[in-house]
Amino acid sequence: MNTPRHRSTTRQSRLARARRPLSIKTPIKTLSAIATPLSIATFAGTWTLALALAAPAQADFLADSTASLELKNYFITRDYLEGDQDNNKREEWAQGFLFRADSGFTEGPIGFGVDTISMLGVKLDSSPSRAGTGLLKIDDDDHAEDDYTKFGATAKIRAGDSVLRYGYLEPRLPSLRPNASRLFTQSFLGTQITSTDIEGLELTAGQLNRTRQRDETEHEPMALNRKSGAYGRASSNRFQFIGGEYHLGKRARLGYHYAQLEDIYRQHYVGLSDGIGLGSGRLGADIRYFDASEQGAAEAGKVDNRAVSTRLRYRLGAHTWSGGYQSQFGDTPFTYLSGTNVYLFSQYQISNFTETGERVWHARYDYDFSDLGLPGLTFMLRYATGDQASVRDFDGEAREWERDVDIEYIVQGGMLEGLSLRWRNASRRANFTRDANENRILLGYTLKL
Repeated sequence: MNTPRHRSTTRQSRLARARRPLSIKTPIKTLSAIATPLSIATFAGTWTLALALAAPAQADFLADSTASLELKNYFITRDYLEGDQDNNKREEWAQGFLFRADSGFTEGPIGFGVDTISMLGVKLDSSPSRAGTGLLKIDDDDHAEDDYTKFGATAKIRAGDSVLRYGYLEPRLPSLRPNASRLFTQSFLGTQITSTDIEGLELTAGQLNRTRQRDETEHEPMALNRKSGAYGRASSNRFQFIGGEYHLGKRARLGYHYAQLEDIYRQHYVGLSDGIGLGSGRLGADIRYFDASEQGAAEAGKVDNRAVSTRLRYRLGAHTWSGGYQSQFGDTPFTYLSGTNVYLFSQYQISNFTETGERVWHARYDYDFSDLGLPGLTFMLRYATGDQASVRDFDGEAREWERDVDIEYIVQGGMLEGLSLRWRNASRRANFTRDANENRILLGYTLKL
């Protein structure tokens, strides 16, 4: 879910200390941190290697290269409505800088290239009593660091319409959805191959060895989300996946994916989507099915989960209405890697409605203000309610609901074209965990270089 990653019990106890004064620091020198000696050396080394490989055909390698600088100003405040008054608020403000440089491929039957990304996060406001939003890296004293940097490099090889990538990855699969809801996206180290050599068929396979959470700088083994202790603590350095999507027609799509976290769990996925014209609008339908069980040594304990998530959607002009039903089956909750999102229609701003046996109804409305002469302005309202759930250490039926509002404006022209301003608001109520209200404000701009 899009909630801050839980920290250790020791760290949580520290967060309950008396509130300290607000800290507002924007040292100019931190902006230079994006060019740390390590980042420069790594960047220079990977590009030097790539240029050497590209020497016979630098035209495509350089001509097809792209570079951009993304600026992201992010404010998050979450109020917990129950519990310790000294530990009922998470609130931080940060500025992010993301520099991406992606090469083209060398000429010939096999082409080589390299992609790089450099990230700098700068603290604008935080305090120990309000830290933990997932925006900033936290030190051992529960203080948000003034700044933190990350770097990633991906070597890539292309043959026909197949591409092999090795290194920094942000795979987007039904079985793995990196969390991109903060300054920086959760990333992985590993190998992935994608292929579209067969018309209408998209194939992918790979192996991931480590993950780096959105607010961390170091890599770590991948772990199964414990879901309130329903699963034991277990992690692995090997997440393997394979799957494909086949286009049955102009809009119909059928997919199958398999993934396993070695010695912990395995998961199968089948998905089907289609759409038809109906009246003056278009009707679409989606169904997603997951089946998970323990794998190998089953270090996290028993895994017994099946999930069905459905959506029916109708679009008419600037209006889109959608909704559906979802249910968890089996003796354990939905399985997914710690820190990631889920590929279910119940993935909301705070909750993802994936407890054992949980039944969910969801509804959503979207509106595009272009029809009113305001292109670039969009509105979204959604609501989901879950019941019949079982949660570890909670007696009785677990129930929850959440309402989200999302308003965004993107400048459509002029010097500020592409500048975006977004407000996200969420209210979540549950009888098995603390109620919460949350607001997020994002100001973003990407400069093409």
